[in-house]
Formats: sequence, structure tokens, C-alpha cells
Amino acid sequence: MATKTTKIEWTDKTWNPITGCTKISQGCAHCYAEVMTRRLNAMGLEKYTNGFNVTLHEECIEEPLAWKQPHTIFVCSMSDLFHKDVPFDFIDKIMNTIRRTPQHRYQLLTKRAERMAEYFLTHDVPRNVWLGVTVEAQSSKSRIDCLRVLDAPIRFLSCEPLIEDLGELDLRNIDWVIVGGESGPKARPMKEEWVLSIMEQTEKQGSAFFFKQWGAWGSDGIKRNKHKNGKLIKGKVFQEMPGVKKVVEQQKPH
Repeated sequence: MATKTTKIEWTDKTWNPITGCTKISQGCAHCYAEVMTRRLNAMGLEKYTNGFNVTLHEECIEEPLAWKQPHTIFVCSMSDLFHKDVPFDFIDKIMNTIRRTPQHRYQLLTKRAERMAEYFLTHDVPRNVWLGVTVEAQSSKSRIDCLRVLDAPIRFLSCEPLIEDLGELDLRNIDWVIVGGESGPKARPMKEEWVLSIMEQTEKQGSAFFFKQWGAWGSDGIKRNKHKNGKLIKGKVFQEMPGVKKVVEQQKPH
């Protein structure tokens, strides 16, 4: 089993050949990557001297070639691979590395669903790639339509930070749905009924459901440390993976 080198629960490693981004939707308001970039820049890490401006790191393109043990890799956790300032020829180089490392599973998550769809109109999706879009509010639900038509082995949604009730979801051709609340001092609340609605719809439509965390606001609507709020829904942890649909853990509330 791969050694986990990230705190993101649904993956075990990150790869950042691109850093920096710009805000595009409601979920970007309190971007964790922007906060982390400021911290890493202050620590003197050369990779982040350009701040949160979109920066291409040619020197990192072949980084996964050195990882012989299989990993599940979140690509561009500190950016968005399909940002308009990332040329398609640079994305080609990333895809070339992905194809050269079939032992790894790569997760590509974007808020720029239309540009991702544009890229894959003329490029095949590698068989070791999962494609995902962020759907944090009703205004971003149109991203699902861009995703569902792409020929990817796994298509997934990240409803994090979930900042409102998403209402009715069409999950045709969507294999996996991740849900999580927002963290940090300015975090917006996530209500339990919003989470339960998504969970019920994934069950009815056959998608796997992964609940990451409540974040700064608990299921009881009280703001506290995110670790105290935990990740229980009605006393259980629901962290299903696509193709392995099950409740992986059961706990009693603390």
C-alpha cells in the first residue's frame, strides 16, 4: 500500500507542476491553496516565490517517474490544471508523464470544466486518470454536464466546500461524489440536510459517496475546531470509493 504524504483523505500523494490560481466561483472565497502558498512563501520555499500567480514548473514535470510504488495522486492541488493561463502544450507534457507511469492513479479536479472538455475534445483521457469537477453551489452544477460526457474511467464531483443546498442532482455517468465543509476562521456553515440530500441521491443513482469532514461548523450548527466536529453522519463514517461502495467505519459520537 502506498505511503500517505498528504492530509487529503481521498488521495495519498500530491503533484504540483503548476502553482497559483485565480478565483472563479463562490467556493474560491477562502482558498486553502492561496493561504498555504503565502505560508510556504514566507518559509522561503523557492517554488512559491511567485506567490499565488499561475506559475509553470517545468522541473517538476517528471517527478512521478521517481515514485516506483503505486500511488493515488491528486494533480495540481495548489492550482487548477485547466486554468486559462496554462497552455495546452504544457498540459500535454503532464499527460505524457501520466502515460509513462501506469502504476499510478491520477485524480484531476477542476473548476474550469469547459476548458477541460475543450482539451479532451482533441486528446484521449489516459486510462489511469480520474476526472473531477468542483460543485460547491447550485451555480456550478453546469460543470457536471461538461464532465459526464468525457470518456474517463472514473468521473467524480467534489462538493467541497459545500456552501448551499445543491437541490436535485443528475448523477448519470458520475461514479463518485465527495462532500466536505469549509474550514478556517471565515468558514461558511454547511447544514446537515444538504449533506443528507446528496448522500440519498448518490445511493439512489448508484454513485459512491465520500464524506470528508464537517469543517468548522458541526452537524449541530455549532462552530468549533474542525477535528472536534469530525466526519460522522448519524454516528457513521461514509467514505466509499468508486467500485468499492460500502461504509468503511462505524463510530459512536464523542
